[in-house]
Amino acid sequence: SASYARVSFQAAYLKAHYPAEFMAAVISNQGGFYSTFAYVSEARRLRLRILPPDVNQSQMRWTGHTDSIRVGLMAIKALGQKTRKRIVAERVKGAYRSFNDFNRRIRPDEQETRALIHAGAFDSLHNGCKHSDLLWQLASFRYRKSVNAGNAQTNLFIAEPSTGPDLPSEAFIERLRRQYGVLGFLVEYHPMLLFAEKLRNKEITKAKGLPGKIGKRVRMAGWLLTGKTVWTKKEEPMQFLTFEDDTGLVETTFFPKVYKAFCMMLDYGRPYLLEGIVDENFGAVTLTVDKFCSVV
Repeated sequence: SASYARVSFQAAYLKAHYPAEFMAAVISNQGGFYSTFAYVSEARRLRLRILPPDVNQSQMRWTGHTDSIRVGLMAIKALGQKTRKRIVAERVKGAYRSFNDFNRRIRPDEQETRALIHAGAFDSLHNGCKHSDLLWQLASFRYRKSVNAGNAQTNLFIAEPSTGPDLPSEAFIERLRRQYGVLGFLVEYHPMLLFAEKLRNKEITKAKGLPGKIGKRVRMAGWLLTGKTVWTKKEEPMQFLTFEDDTGLVETTFFPKVYKAFCMMLDYGRPYLLEGIVDENFGAVTLTVDKFCSVV
């Protein structure tokens, strides 16, 4: 107990006085009860700025300084460990000057390059450049490689590609969806934003508003983070689930009857619409759910 108390005090001290460094370390260690997604949201609630992955700025791990956290290369799902190490090691010789320069020096495969584009890792190299333009350059590189496959002297990334067509910008929501697909979270926004249109006019109560609704019936929309299944004295399963919206976390209770009715719909990392009664026990506010459906 004394050791646990000491560790708790140390963690609380670091979170209070060095929040950026503390949260970066927690996320990088990939431990704890919650996912990276939840810790990123907590960092935002601490008023920390989340900076996107960057081929010239990101380290392997997440890094924190003052009031911001830089996403580490480890967060990009499709990026292989060897490629991550090459990006950091090659950078010692000089910063990457362009998308073409990066590809010439690192030689990532197509899936890795696409992931870096969607994650925003090249945005600082081409300020204002549309992701569709970078994807066109990638397609151009691959086409030249296939055409010149028989020429041993051909270097795929030696020459800058010719000016491409005037491609339309991808829709804002689509860009966010692609970023979420490669990172598992959004850098600047909470993913519930992706479903704002579907939730319009639903009379949603935000997580931060639940303490003012004790004993009342509410409807809220939340992202399923984690949960725990327990068994009652009658050997019936029930669950305690944690949801999150852009304002905070909410702990919910699914009693056996409700759990049996909706358990097949539960899937982590997705948005749901919840209805139930707001309860308070020993100062902790919870939601006892009796109605449940997927937002998707």
